[in-house]
Amino acid sequence: MENSSEIVSFVLAAYGNIGGLKYLYFIIILVWYLSICVANTVLIVVIRVDRRLHEPMYILLCNLCVNEINGSTSLYPLLLSQMFSDSHEVTVPWCFLQMFCLYTSAPAEFCSLAAMAYDRYISICHPLRYNVIMNTERVFLLILLVWLYSFLSFIFSFSFIFSLKFCGNIIHNAYCDHQLIIRLSCAVPIQSFISNISFLLLSAFIPFSLISVTYMKILRVCRKTSKENKQKAVTTCTPQIISVSNLFVGCIFYLIDFKFLVSQVPDEVRIILPMYFLIFQPMLTPFMYGFKLPKIRQSYQRFLFERK
Repeated sequence: MENSSEIVSFVLAAYGNIGGLKYLYFIIILVWYLSICVANTVLIVVIRVDRRLHEPMYILLCNLCVNEINGSTSLYPLLLSQMFSDSHEVTVPWCFLQMFCLYTSAPAEFCSLAAMAYDRYISICHPLRYNVIMNTERVFLLILLVWLYSFLSFIFSFSFIFSLKFCGNIIHNAYCDHQLIIRLSCAVPIQSFISNISFLLLSAFIPFSLISVTYMKILRVCRKTSKENKQKAVTTCTPQIISVSNLFVGCIFYLIDFKFLVSQVPDEVRIILPMYFLIFQPMLTPFMYGFKLPKIRQSYQRFLFERK
C-alpha cells in the first residue's frame, strides 16, 4: 500500500484509450467550449449595452450566464490539456480546485434559477409592488446570496476531503470527481455518505423545491387572469422551466451513472452522463433566453445588425 504522503497527483484514466481520435476530440471540445463562452458573453454584452434590459430579470440572467462560463471553464480547459498529455496527471491542488469550481457551479445554477423564479413570482403575482421589492440593491443582494450559499454548500459538504489520506491516485474519469477521489482514500469515512446526501439536499433539492413552489403559485394566479397575461407569463417563464427540467435530467443521469449502472454501461457513456449538464446546459441558456424572450431577441437584432 502506497504512503499517502507520496500522492502528489492524480491520474485521469479515462483518456487512456482515445488513440488517434484525440485530434478530433480536441477540435470538437475546443469549438464547443468557445461557442459556450461566445454565446454567453454576447448575451451578457447585449444586456449590458441595452439600457432597456437593465431590469432585475435580465441582471439575474447575466449572473446565470456568468455561472455557465464558470462551470464550463472549470471543465473544458482541463479536458483539452489532457488530450495531448502522456501521463494524464493532475496535481492534487489543481484537482481540488477543479472540484471546488465544479461543485460550486452546480448549486449556483439551481440557486440562480430559484432567484429568477422568485423575480417572476413577484412580477406576476405582485405587479404593483414589483419595483419596490425587486429594486437594484435587492437584486445584487440576491446574487451575492446565490454565490455565498453555493460556496458554503461546497464547504459544508466536501471540506473533509482536503484532509483525507490517499492510498491510490487513479481516477477512472475525465475530471476530478469527488466520489472517485473519496474511494482513493486509505479509509472511506462515514462523511462520504453524509456529504453526498447533504450536497444533493443543499445544491439541488432545496432550490428545486423553492422553484416548484414558486411556479405553482404563479400557475394558481395565472388561472385567474386574462388570456393576455397568461401568454406573457408563459413567454417569460418557459426558458426557466426548460432550464430547470434540463438540470433535473442531468441530475438523474449523474445519480444513475454512479449509483446503479456503473458496471452495466460502456465506459464512454459512463464518462459522458455525469457531464450532461456541463455539456448542454451552458449552451441551452443563451439560446433559450435569446430566442424566447422578445426583448432580448430584439436587442440581439439591434446589436448585431444596426450597429454597422
